[in-house]
Amino acid sequence: MAAYLQWRRFVFFDKELVKDSAGGDGTGPGPAPGSGATKPLSLPPGITVCDSGRGSLVFGDMEGQIWFLPRSLQLTGFQAYKLRVTHLYQLKQHNILASVGEDEEGINPLVKVWNLEKRDGGNPLCTRIFPAIPGSEPTVVSCLTVHENLNFMAIGFTDGSVTLNKGDITRDRHSKTQILHKGSYPVTGLAFRQAGKTTHLFVVTTENVQSYTLSGKDYPRIELDTHGCGLRCSALSDPSQDLQFIVAGDECVYLYQPDERGPCFAFEGHKLIAHWFRGYLVIVSRDRKISPKSEFTNRDSQSSDKQILNIYDLCNKFIAYSSVFEDVVDVLAEWGSLYVLTRDGRVHVLQEKDTQTKLEMLFKKNLFEMAINLAKSQHLDSDGLAQIFMQYGDHLYSKGNHDGAVQQYIRTIGKLEPSYVIRKFLDAQRIHNLTAYLQTLHRQSLANADHTTLLLNCYTKLKDSSKLEEFIKTKSESEVHFDVETAIKVLRQAGYYSHALYLAENHAHHEWYLKVQLEDIKNYQEALQYIGKLPFEQAESNMKRYGKILMHHVPEQTTQLLKVLCTDYRPCAEAAADVDGPGCRANSEEFIPIFANNPRELKAFLEHMTEVQADSSQGVYDTLLELRLQNWAHEKDSQVKEKLHGEALSLLKSGHFSSVFDKALVLCQMHDFQDGVLYLYEQGKLFQQIMHYHMQHEQYRQVIAVCERHGEQEPCLWEQALSYFARKEEDCKEYVAAVLKHIESKNLMPPLLVVQTLAHNSTATLSVIKDYLVQKLQKQSQQIEKDELRVRRYREETTRIRQEIQELKTSPKIFQKTKCSICTSALELPSVHFLCGHSFHQHCFESYSESDADCPTCLPENRKVMDMIRAQEQKRDLHDQFQHQLKYSNDSFSVIADYFGRGVFNKLTLLTDPPVGRVGTSLEAGLQRDLLMHSKRGT
Repeated sequence: MAAYLQWRRFVFFDKELVKDSAGGDGTGPGPAPGSGATKPLSLPPGITVCDSGRGSLVFGDMEGQIWFLPRSLQLTGFQAYKLRVTHLYQLKQHNILASVGEDEEGINPLVKVWNLEKRDGGNPLCTRIFPAIPGSEPTVVSCLTVHENLNFMAIGFTDGSVTLNKGDITRDRHSKTQILHKGSYPVTGLAFRQAGKTTHLFVVTTENVQSYTLSGKDYPRIELDTHGCGLRCSALSDPSQDLQFIVAGDECVYLYQPDERGPCFAFEGHKLIAHWFRGYLVIVSRDRKISPKSEFTNRDSQSSDKQILNIYDLCNKFIAYSSVFEDVVDVLAEWGSLYVLTRDGRVHVLQEKDTQTKLEMLFKKNLFEMAINLAKSQHLDSDGLAQIFMQYGDHLYSKGNHDGAVQQYIRTIGKLEPSYVIRKFLDAQRIHNLTAYLQTLHRQSLANADHTTLLLNCYTKLKDSSKLEEFIKTKSESEVHFDVETAIKVLRQAGYYSHALYLAENHAHHEWYLKVQLEDIKNYQEALQYIGKLPFEQAESNMKRYGKILMHHVPEQTTQLLKVLCTDYRPCAEAAADVDGPGCRANSEEFIPIFANNPRELKAFLEHMTEVQADSSQGVYDTLLELRLQNWAHEKDSQVKEKLHGEALSLLKSGHFSSVFDKALVLCQMHDFQDGVLYLYEQGKLFQQIMHYHMQHEQYRQVIAVCERHGEQEPCLWEQALSYFARKEEDCKEYVAAVLKHIESKNLMPPLLVVQTLAHNSTATLSVIKDYLVQKLQKQSQQIEKDELRVRRYREETTRIRQEIQELKTSPKIFQKTKCSICTSALELPSVHFLCGHSFHQHCFESYSESDADCPTCLPENRKVMDMIRAQEQKRDLHDQFQHQLKYSNDSFSVIADYFGRGVFNKLTLLTDPPVGRVGTSLEAGLQRDLLMHSKRGT
């Protein structure tokens, strides 16, 4: 009773009286609703039994008629029995109606099966008729039920027996009837329950409840309880209550499974009707408080009793509707509504309110828990549920129940904007509630970076290290419900460095790990070891970023890691496993700036790189050279300085500076490394610079040595040496003599220019150039004699040739040749004779001659002479070629004489030539100038 009193009452149904059309006579309804119905619908008198299904309400009366009331309210009927109709069962899945009635007094009742889809003379077709009582003893039918598969029909009797008709219930041929149950108490209710392939039959009497398993052999029976109920006080629930069998006793309502009793509910009142409707239990009962009359009196004497109709929601534990009716005949469910038939022939309809209306009614009474349960039972979508949770949370928040409110807000996650909840709990006094909400938000992976920041700040303000560790220490990255980078930032800011390191290391945020180690904890050794464990690309990038800091605090270890990184790098794990194959290698030149303030480590690093990698980049060698030159320049100890000198020079001679000659030269000059400068000059063939260096330092012997080594490649060195010594006022006779000896041997300068050069030296006397002049004059005298001899020979030859020409012109030529000059055979006429003295057979001449005017024998030599003449004529004006030969010839005078002989300097009279005197003067002046210029250069 206490449980019943706690159930709240609501009005979730609207009650209306079904109206008939205007002008109805009371015996049947008029037009359908919507056409001006004004007066209540009145059913035919004498209704004894009711049922519903397949879109109609079905009634049976005392006259043996069966009536159908469709949704249009147009009542129709037919004569089913001659006397009366006692029971009806309308199948829900088939348009089949089963009825029990009487055709004759005192005769056993008959069962008729009607096919409502087929007609027989306008009436439904009766497909089967058979007696209800299988035996010979007369008894009264108390209840009837049919299985939806049309294979089972059960009939209960007042004598306590139950008959089971198995097979096709619509045909006699395929059906078999047997007595299933015998008892001492009247059967008050029957119900089939189908679960999978198992079929059960519930049988309830006035004193007990039993179940039969029809799928097995011999139909095993289980007695479920020793309490029964009256007629029409049992029903079968829908799947929401697991198809339980409901038995409504006067004290309690019991629910049964096929093998056990389920829960019970204490509902007051003498139960008259029990019905199941869309998840609700409908009970019609007589309340003693309303009806003081004795319950043992008959129904007719209590026709004016007040009866209470209650609609119970068993899942959510409330009464959805309660109303008082006068003498209820039956309650039917059809078209989504409940229809209540009263003894006066009236029909009342109970229409369920929509879910939103019911929820609003609950909201007004602040019954949010009940609203939530109702919404779930009505299968409201997640958005609707979230709205209820939000309203419930707002209600609890306004009442000051923040713990309860946050629990409701948590249930809205994924539907309600988190900022709506966060703003409510930002007050520091409610930080626990905010933390709980944010934790759930993260567990559902719906948090953003701001939510993570806020949650971590909550942990840090609460100083709840255990919760903080539980939050961040997830097993794998796939289980992380927050933004790791944001969490690291917040933990750093709050001073939780160890937690930040844990996150960074476990989630491979290497940059953040190093930031915390180097900038916050300043644990440089750990940071360096961590870098050594990283993959190559990340180790390289982090060393470029943090290398200067690490070099400043742990220079030796940093240098060692850089050596490994630039040669054969493997992460520590791989190195320990000794993985085969070459490692990765970074560009060592890119790490040189890290050693800005650590020259000792830089030198060790660079020397290591040049030793293990001879093909290191040029920047490595350039930096190493500069570093060695700096060390050499600043060293005070002579022995160490000598050693550094050798190292720098050996590096220069290693051959790695040929492509950067200028850069190496500048470095040597900046540090005044003279040996290196001289070496680079020599490598670059800058012989004049070498000469200039020795001249500046007055190193006379080195000047002579340079001329001797490189004079062949650059003869002007001797001229420069002579000019240098000529300007010296001290006694340099020895060196001047050596230079003059070489100039004389190579004929590098005209004697006059040598004399003019030495004339600038006040200490140089005639004895210095005596030997040079004597030798020069002797050579010139010898050359003059040779030239005079050659001139005489040429003159004699010319005279001889002129005489021959004169003879040919003035004297007859006698041809005395007897042999052909080609075939050497005796000449025969006709023959050909030339003035040169050669004679030929005519056929030999014609065979070998190229032209009639040329002697075949003399033609090759004559052609050479003619080619030379033409070549001279073509080269007469080739000034550039003349200048080139004049510049690079050891004997300039011979070149000029050769061009004179070719007629290059012969005067050509042109119309545009200036006067003879001026031209001659300018030509001689130009020639003298060219001769002087080239003779000064010693060419």
